[in-house]
Amino acid sequence: MNGMRLRGLIRKEFLQIVRDPSSIAIAFVMPVVLLLLFGYGVSLDARHVPLAVVVDRPSAQAATFVAGLEQSPYFTPRRYADIDDAQQAMNRRAVSGIVWLRGDFGRDVLSGRTAPVGVWVNGVDANTARLLQGYVQGVWQNWLQLEADRSGRTLQMPVKVEDRIWFNPQLRSRDFLVPGLIAVIMTLIGALLTALVVAREWERGTMEALMASPVTMGEILLGKLLPYFLMGMGGMALSVAMAVWQFQVPLRGSLWLLVACSALFMLVALGMGLLISTVAKSQFVAGMVAVIVTFLPAFILSGFIFDIESTPKIIQFLTHVVAARYFVAILQTVFLAGDVWPVVLANAAALALMAAIFLGITRRNSRKRLD
Repeated sequence: MNGMRLRGLIRKEFLQIVRDPSSIAIAFVMPVVLLLLFGYGVSLDARHVPLAVVVDRPSAQAATFVAGLEQSPYFTPRRYADIDDAQQAMNRRAVSGIVWLRGDFGRDVLSGRTAPVGVWVNGVDANTARLLQGYVQGVWQNWLQLEADRSGRTLQMPVKVEDRIWFNPQLRSRDFLVPGLIAVIMTLIGALLTALVVAREWERGTMEALMASPVTMGEILLGKLLPYFLMGMGGMALSVAMAVWQFQVPLRGSLWLLVACSALFMLVALGMGLLISTVAKSQFVAGMVAVIVTFLPAFILSGFIFDIESTPKIIQFLTHVVAARYFVAILQTVFLAGDVWPVVLANAAALALMAAIFLGITRRNSRKRLD
């Protein structure tokens, strides 16, 4: 390894980065665009859901229950005269559910008889349907407790549930999604930058000039790795800054631990990109392979949005070869829980192993030859 030649290669890469806006766009513009799109456009929360409310016979008890629905941040109640109108509204998807206070609801409550309440939920979106059903039950339990307190009696319930929510007490899906999105962004940055840049060298014929020069293959790979490693870490810093200051995601763990784990994952992503570049010598092919092999698994099989434990066993097994799975676990832990060392160390060890494998295979497959 010759230091002077290595410095020359690194300087050449930085000059190419400055002269090529696409590399800067991938490293710094793409993270901003993706974070804004996913941070504001994707939400797993069900808030202000349109809900039809039908009251057969108005009463004070029915009014207090409907008021509880109106005061909830999860619903936007819309009153309908009868159940037929409410059904038609749900058929048109004007509302996502129906709460029907049937019969003489108020008199049944005062007399201690069973007061029938019908709850119909649109199950096309199963996630929203489950959330909606749970929110209605929560409003119902609160109303029962208020009615018991108002009448001076004790609410008799066989089980009393005391909720305690750890790590994300506000139940904001953004706090869960944004850290995972950082892993997807870094996967794209690392894989695309190296895969496209090396393929571009082959297309322009400059790789042949490098092959004919005295530089070794190790110097060529290291000269490619270091500049784009720094660019990737710059994109990572920008993403973390936006997560904390723009989207108000708490960072409860150590910043230096986050930087160290991010550097480890960036080596994995760069190793995947360099490995792709040894196979694909066309920018188009390299870009397609990078998206299919790195971005899609990172998006679907990393736990970024979909819970891995809820997938079939064979899919759970396949996720172990997806590097983003381990980094998503680290990011969500460091951001929301703190420095939980058993989680961080186990996933960091997996990333270190994958970095060694990808970089080792790339080095073994790289030869100073044109075939």
